[in-house]
Amino acid sequence: NGAHTVAFVPLLKTTELLPSVYRFRAATTRGRAVTTNTSPTAPYRSAGRPEAMFVMERLIDIAARKCGFDSLELRRRNLITTDEMPYETALGLQYDSGNFEEAMDRALALGAWDTFPARRSKAETRGKLRGIGFANYIEITRGFPFERAEIRVHPGGTLDVVIGTTSSGQGHETTVAQCVAEWLGVPFRTIQILTGDTDMVSAGGGSHSARSMRMAGIVMGRASKQIIEKGREIAAHVFEAPLVDVGFVDGNFVINGTDRSLGIFEVARVAETDEGIADHLKGPLQAASDELMKNPGFPYGAQVCEIEIDPETGALEIMAYAAVDDVGHAVNPMSLHGQTHGGMAQGAGQALLEHVCYDPTDGQLITGSLLDYALPRADVFPSFVTDIMETPSTTNPLGIRGGGEGGTTPALAVVINSIVDALAAFGVLHVEMPATPECIWQLIQAGKANP
Repeated sequence: NGAHTVAFVPLLKTTELLPSVYRFRAATTRGRAVTTNTSPTAPYRSAGRPEAMFVMERLIDIAARKCGFDSLELRRRNLITTDEMPYETALGLQYDSGNFEEAMDRALALGAWDTFPARRSKAETRGKLRGIGFANYIEITRGFPFERAEIRVHPGGTLDVVIGTTSSGQGHETTVAQCVAEWLGVPFRTIQILTGDTDMVSAGGGSHSARSMRMAGIVMGRASKQIIEKGREIAAHVFEAPLVDVGFVDGNFVINGTDRSLGIFEVARVAETDEGIADHLKGPLQAASDELMKNPGFPYGAQVCEIEIDPETGALEIMAYAAVDDVGHAVNPMSLHGQTHGGMAQGAGQALLEHVCYDPTDGQLITGSLLDYALPRADVFPSFVTDIMETPSTTNPLGIRGGGEGGTTPALAVVINSIVDALAAFGVLHVEMPATPECIWQLIQAGKANP
């Protein structure tokens, strides 16, 4: 924990997710947090889930090696099946839905697992060690359980969405506007997203634990429906028609079966200027919705990583990296692919490079700047190959599981699994992180000394 406690979230998520996607009849866990004279630790992307997947996926590979199993077959034999959904884990989590075997199959195909032996043989002719690794994963998206959205339609042809979840690079300006544009039938460019200003945002839960679209989608959807219902009443007044005859199609209020229509921005003008409408309809055409939602979501998927090692130096190169993520419902696939790429880079960086080092005599931080702390750069990675599955979650109306943390969650395990596979000929069963060239070189030398 460092010098004082910031959060126990990583510890909690690690202990509750340890059974992963596998069928355990019984399980017990104990988590410990230690106070030290170092900097406090705080939740990092996917907070605790990568550690749980690292433990489980490494144990499976080690067990397969020691007992003579095929590691993929060992996984398949223990996967929770679709017929068992909803599934309560041995530690009490309720998986609402999912197809873990399909995710595994798609990742293996995407990562060209079956043709790996040929690539390994070619690498050997060049004096290189080639390895391939696989990892399944599941994560839990919970986060702050309350969210609020306010939507206001302006007669001038613009629309404000005030939301309590704030973008830190996830592309909310696109995905939030995309949803509201579809629901209210207005042009994308007319929507302004307002976040982060407490003069406007009265409540909200922020961005963490892949909660933003899962939570915001619910409250934005309900606020949009309120605007449509209010607009139907106003349009019925203008049309002098019964409310049941008024419909809403592509941003227009219409008299069903006729060509009479009134656009949503015209209805907003009537609401603010027509003194003849009912009092409860007068004023800005706006609506608000808030929601307390405690049901978690469970994104899941699988990754394949292929690496090559120079045995003379221990230098490692990632040759191929593939991922499949089931996000429930993909609002904007391009945005999701980008988040997955970033998550994969973060996880691989932790596995290969990143290390917080302290002087053991006085606790002084040695890696205190980016001159001393190694982060991955673009040239560390090949082009990622990513795919999205959509098995709707039953815990929210949009079917969204979350997609912001999947890239990181299995990354530690899949990268280390690929390194151990490459070093198997030297009797290596496990590699601690970060797997630096020096660490790998020492393992190779130890293997040569004790064949």
